[in-house]
Amino acid sequence: MPKIVIPEDRRRAVSEAVARLVSQEGIDGASLRNVAKEAGLAIGSVRHYFANHEELMIFTMRELGQRIGARIAAHVDQLLNAGPEVDRRALVETLFAEFLPLDRTRSDEAVAWLAFVVAARTRPALRPTAEEQHQFVRTLIDRTLREAIARGGLPQDLDVEVETLRLSALLDGLTLQALVYPESTTPELLLATLRRSLASFGT
Repeated sequence: MPKIVIPEDRRRAVSEAVARLVSQEGIDGASLRNVAKEAGLAIGSVRHYFANHEELMIFTMRELGQRIGARIAAHVDQLLNAGPEVDRRALVETLFAEFLPLDRTRSDEAVAWLAFVVAARTRPALRPTAEEQHQFVRTLIDRTLREAIARGGLPQDLDVEVETLRLSALLDGLTLQALVYPESTTPELLLATLRRSLASFGT
């Protein structure tokens, strides 16, 4: 009996092959031919599910963003539903730590995402998706800070716009240093730096 292929599952499998290649070789290494080989498919099969290379890259960016976003959403739910007896600072730390390359999975995702963001600078078709993810992070930080203010954990006069940028830049900077200098920027150091920065808010 022939195997039933679900198009969306096949598209996701191809996008996972793209993400692996981008993480290992950069976006230029994720040609249709290389993607087909990595996914164990004929190149014609890849073209059957994606009109062109650009569509494949955009789909992979969205899949990668959604995968990260799903993990973030779980932490947000925990934070929003936490009772008064829960250590909210620890939950906030865990939430933002999800953006850092603290293990192999998150490191590979961060490498791939950084490659896409850099490529978006010169490939206009990729820019909207890169902007969406950037705005997602900024909105999440803004929401978390405003929630803390509403609960009395932060000063009412906190400049949320400035502090959102500061924390966003911190996450970006820590991620970049961890990817470029993994030997000296360990997961333990990343967490300690994040913890120190969050403590500076006075929560």
